Amino acid sequence: MSNKVIIPQGYKPKLSSYELQLAISSVKRIFLSQLSHELNLKRVSAPLFVKSGMGINDNLNGTERPVSFDIPACDYTAEIVHSLAKWKRFALKEYGFKAHNGLVTDMNAIRRDEELDNLHSIYVDQWDWEKVIKVTYRNEEYLKTTVRKIVKAIHTANDILKEEFSQLTCKIDPDVTFISSQELEDMYPALTPVEREHEFTKLHKTVFITQIGDLLKSGQVHGNRAPDYDDWALNGDLLIWNEVLGCPIEISSMGIRVDSKSLKEQLKKAGCEYREKEWFHQMLLNDELPLTIGGGIGQSRLCMLLLQCAHIGEVQSSLWDEETKTQCKKHNIPLL
Repeated sequence: MSNKVIIPQGYKPKLSSYELQLAISSVKRIFLSQLSHELNLKRVSAPLFVKSGMGINDNLNGTERPVSFDIPACDYTAEIVHSLAKWKRFALKEYGFKAHNGLVTDMNAIRRDEELDNLHSIYVDQWDWEKVIKVTYRNEEYLKTTVRKIVKAIHTANDILKEEFSQLTCKIDPDVTFISSQELEDMYPALTPVEREHEFTKLHKTVFITQIGDLLKSGQVHGNRAPDYDDWALNGDLLIWNEVLGCPIEISSMGIRVDSKSLKEQLKKAGCEYREKEWFHQMLLNDELPLTIGGGIGQSRLCMLLLQCAHIGEVQSSLWDEETKTQCKKHNIPLL
């Protein structure tokens, strides 16, 4: 696997090692408070691993291998979560959350097959949030309203952070530009999805790309999405331009979740009808789970963005290949 680390010319960390640790703590404290206020969320505890074969783990693109292990005392196998996309919906039901109320939790995961670069690590930490909604809110306008609230929370947290640490100069555009994946393909037909995101976000700074997962007119998809949590017509990715690296950084993948109708349709499109028999999917098909909106917001990525770091390894402890470690050390990028 080739090394993909980007080295910004003349890079120098904004904060000392000790200041950086204080700032990471501040980002997580301030942003969680702002997000919870904007979306009316209550913090809950969440699992690090779940029982295999129940359909409750996130399958991501369907090719990633979960880290699994046997539990002799329970006589079954467990697997470390990829995300809590499905677990949160079940938790809302179990905890008795009502419409307009939601939960947020610290999600920690291992994605063993992740390619490593400035933005990707095998260790994933994010704020996983989920909120109960009424059927009348299963529409694009409610999705956009929620996105704007998340961006407001990021913008406010950034302003507060810069008051605490005067060295920081990160700018967050609070105005979100929305565009569908098909509109993006129509605008840049000769480019790849990643290249389209780069060009559009470079122009508009804060961008939300909607409708990710279904086939475009070209017969391709903008990005792979599991068929059993987001409604592909009502989801998207939040991208913010990263001045340090000169590229977009995906802060959040989120969406209004599938109902029983869209679940069946998307499982068929993905060739995953066999999942209908799994425990989680049976609850969805029988309308036993609440209608929800939810997503994940990368903790390390947000820290990296607001603290103007060049590599995600500056704000989290993980494992890296030898070439990455050598290149980062040579160019003044201190990996934890």
